[in-house]
Amino acid sequence: MLQAGWWWQVVTYMFIHAGWAHIFFNMLALFLFGIQLEQRMGSTEFLLYYFVCGIGAGIVTVFFNSVTGQGMIPVVGASGAIYGLLLGFAAFFPDARVFIFGILPMRAPVMVAVYAGIEIVSQFVGGSSGVAHLTHLAGLLFAYLYLVVRFGINPIAVFFRKR
Repeated sequence: MLQAGWWWQVVTYMFIHAGWAHIFFNMLALFLFGIQLEQRMGSTEFLLYYFVCGIGAGIVTVFFNSVTGQGMIPVVGASGAIYGLLLGFAAFFPDARVFIFGILPMRAPVMVAVYAGIEIVSQFVGGSSGVAHLTHLAGLLFAYLYLVVRFGINPIAVFFRKR
């Protein structure tokens, strides 16, 4: 990809999905969490945040695959950016209750911690599932850095504050 000069693919990969279920769940998360986050951040800041998380996740994935000799494994979907949105939502709305599968209530920071834990475990024991777990984790990392640098919010401190 990069050797061929196709640098734009670290942006365009976010607009291609691996089937209807993939795009449905990414867009559902964008709808459920993105609207409130955009209202809180403002449209321009939200768009910048979304792209920093998604492009950053893509760059980390390309770099990791190059360094580990995995080559150019196709990666598609907005999931890196979506994981960034989840962290941003939890940082701005730490007391929000989210219903997993519509029935299991948990605070937004707990949801993010559970999803991050699943991604960490899956990255090391997931085998060849076809899911880019590292891309999801990189989306969280870029979201964390963005929130600290641009907003002065440390999500971890927000998550563990005394209520």
